[in-house]
Amino acid sequence: MIAYLDTNALVWLAQGSLDGISPKVDRLLKQADLLFSPMVLLELEYLYEVKRNKRTARDIQTKVEHELGIRLCDLPFSTIASAALDEKWTRDPFDRLIVANAKANGFAWLISADEEIARHYPRTVW
Repeated sequence: MIAYLDTNALVWLAQGSLDGISPKVDRLLKQADLLFSPMVLLELEYLYEVKRNKRTARDIQTKVEHELGIRLCDLPFSTIASAALDEKWTRDPFDRLIVANAKANGFAWLISADEEIARHYPRTVW
């Protein structure tokens, strides 16, 4: 079983502060192969550049990969971009590609507190 983490979920997990998660998310964190989209990595760097994150994307990536075993997804970008063509519910390129990444990998679970994502991707859990 595969589960993706969106940008905020990855940051919260790296900080050890996933307060308010559901039992289903807790189970996924313990049992699933946890991945994050390359788009999450890019969004993390944008957030660092505008000073909304204190750590660079590479710092967060190193932490979650080495300490938590969460891996950067290696699906080809062409596969993800093709899936993103169908995500017409948002103009946000980050959300669009993060959802498309999970969808392109077997309609995988997506751990996200984002209500807009949850409305449009039925395998979103929080």
